[in-house]
Amino acid sequence: MNIFGTDGIRGKANEGYITPENAMKLAVSVVNHYSAKGHKTVNNKFTVIIGKDTRLSGYMLEPALTSGFIAAGADVVLTGPIPTPAVAFMTRSLRADLGVVISASHNPYYDNGIKFFNSDGFKISQNDEIAISQKFNEKSKLTSTEFMGKAKRLDDATGRYVEFVKSSFPKDLGLSGLKIALDTANGAAYKIAPQVFWELGAEIVQIGDKPDGLNINHNCGATHTELLQKTVIENKADIGIALDGDADRLIVVDEKGEIVDGDFLIAAIATFWKSLGKLKGENVVATKMSNLAMERYLNSIGLKLERSDVGDKYVIQKMLEIGANIGGEKSGHIIPIDYSSTGDGCISALQILAFLQREQKKTSEIRKLYKPYPQLMINVPKIIDLNDVEISHCINRIENEILGKRGRIIVRKSGTEPITRIMIESELESGINSAMTCLKQIVR
Repeated sequence: MNIFGTDGIRGKANEGYITPENAMKLAVSVVNHYSAKGHKTVNNKFTVIIGKDTRLSGYMLEPALTSGFIAAGADVVLTGPIPTPAVAFMTRSLRADLGVVISASHNPYYDNGIKFFNSDGFKISQNDEIAISQKFNEKSKLTSTEFMGKAKRLDDATGRYVEFVKSSFPKDLGLSGLKIALDTANGAAYKIAPQVFWELGAEIVQIGDKPDGLNINHNCGATHTELLQKTVIENKADIGIALDGDADRLIVVDEKGEIVDGDFLIAAIATFWKSLGKLKGENVVATKMSNLAMERYLNSIGLKLERSDVGDKYVIQKMLEIGANIGGEKSGHIIPIDYSSTGDGCISALQILAFLQREQKKTSEIRKLYKPYPQLMINVPKIIDLNDVEISHCINRIENEILGKRGRIIVRKSGTEPITRIMIESELESGINSAMTCLKQIVR
């Protein structure tokens, strides 16, 4: 049984796999797996980087994982609260064998999760996940006392990552004269993000910067932008930047208080990089959920949109497969792969800011790149069997007869919750409403 979901192992803290006992057992299983693979380390010692966000339960899981790794013979480097992409960066930079992030990303405080990065900074493969799951269900193999690992804290982790992020911004540009409203979701980037933008010259108005272990993502951050929109208007900011709890997502708010989602941001970065000659090939990667109007806009400037399954790891797989260097999701996971091996909210924000500064544009002009087609999304509180022939036939009939070539229907099982997500998109709003009426009958 594979204990991993679409993005690591996730659930309510102190339940299921997210308990101290299971975290310790998981760490031992990971080392046992890589030892069985004949994994060769740099210094003949398996080394693990562990970072976390600001959830209270992180203080429970961090020592449990550390104990398991040490008991299995691995050395551990602790970074404290730090963004997910920072762990991926540190794993590469410090030539570690594995990176571990304790975070449930945009989820509420009572959830937590554990995800792994390989020595190249990419999320571990599905084959590794399955093998680790098998080890997890076997008896743990601990090392003898003389071969136990050690743990140490990396005191300059924040500074290292700040300098790395700043290096992605063009050296001939700055942010002087720019007022940024910044929402760090009471999460992992609450110290790092303002330091990055301030050191590049911006004036910062920050919210979501007082984590207490329980308020991460609560009415703030990339999934709750209402307060940021209000802050932008009240402070007459040039742009609002919203990150999520582990800072791998980015949503922007323009100077008018309107949301600029991940689709627009990907299109803007692709446009900017194409003008600079930085875009590799003519491909951009997004998921099945990205707006059809975005695809047609990219086609109009000579680019092709390649679509992947939902989930940033699938976006990255497709990017590596076709050699693209920008891709992401409508939800704000944006992967500027020349700089980061996973979604990175801070680096992606700097690419948007560089675009605006270089072109002397207002943030609202990003939303003029194209006009999105109307989309309607609903969450059905049960799992629909998408392999059922009758259900599949009905969905195809609705798509063909009601929407035709002017729209599409995406039905998928959530990777993090026991629900089915349905998205209907059409050039005509009337088509969406008709299709949704028919789909609700199928669900019932």
